[in-house]
Amino acid sequence: MGEPGQQLRVPAIRFERRLPASIEIVWAHLTDCRKLPNWYGEDGMIEPRQGGVVKLMSGHIRGTVTQFQPQQRLAYTWNVFGPGESKSAYPESYLTIDLAADGAATKLTLSHLPVLERFEKQNAMGWHVFLDMLGDAVSGRAVQPRAAYAQEAAKLYDVDLKNLQT
Repeated sequence: MGEPGQQLRVPAIRFERRLPASIEIVWAHLTDCRKLPNWYGEDGMIEPRQGGVVKLMSGHIRGTVTQFQPQQRLAYTWNVFGPGESKSAYPESYLTIDLAADGAATKLTLSHLPVLERFEKQNAMGWHVFLDMLGDAVSGRAVQPRAAYAQEAAKLYDVDLKNLQT
């Protein structure tokens, strides 16, 4: 008989937000990268099917759609690549976004795991920025440049934007 397995705990980020828009509008902004190019990149794509390709920020983020349940759940792998790299120096992680109707609004739950310990604050700050941008977009407000949101979120998470972890 083999040795017993180990129980592990992994660092993760989780957010819950109530967005003032219908699930249809929120879903469209999550899956149509043209609706939020300041986050996804001008050439961002999320292929709308299980097994679909994810390519964000000019290939800086690459992955595969693992769950595509329209207006309910979007999940994909998250791999960080440097310019011209074909292999990531970082472990693969997993992003899951769940949606639920909340009256005329939408409850969004975002989970990202595992997060390397040295990136926990930056990761939380990044997803906070994404959710603030998404909130403005689905509300019909002008979406500001990503850096404007990052300045505010960096204060919340005590992140020095001039000395980011790599």
